[in-house]
Amino acid sequence: MNARFLISHNYKLLGWFLFITGIIFGVVMLINDFDYFNLEVPVFPLVGETGIFSKNPSLQWSFNNISDEIVAIVLIIGGIIVAFSKTKDEDEYISRIRMESLIWATYVNYFILVLAILFVYDLSFFTVLILNMFTVLLFFILRFHFILYKTKKAATNEE
Repeated sequence: MNARFLISHNYKLLGWFLFITGIIFGVVMLINDFDYFNLEVPVFPLVGETGIFSKNPSLQWSFNNISDEIVAIVLIIGGIIVAFSKTKDEDEYISRIRMESLIWATYVNYFILVLAILFVYDLSFFTVLILNMFTVLLFFILRFHFILYKTKKAATNEE
């Protein structure tokens, strides 16, 4: 993976703060059926609901609770910063671990999605799709940092 596309290591702490905050608030909202924080504001949906009783028609100002959108954006931005920030000692080996972790996370993410397609239905499937937006980042971050930890631990034990 080319290091020029990676974010400076200085932003990693900010990324962890945003990512963990997004996960915490996301879990709270998921437990409370996405109706925990009420931030009703005017929105202009490009694609809205259809039907006579639709709450948010397309291309018309309407009010919507945007707390779930804010949490999703915070989680995604934090996850991208954590996942794609350079390590202090970025080298070819770490680049290889990064690439392998990204491939592994993609495989695992889509394997879980295939299982969900086969075994989860109705609105539960919609919830799985929402969670699936974030799991590739989560799997990548978990595997990448686990392999880095394991590698550093093995190097420490050798000395």
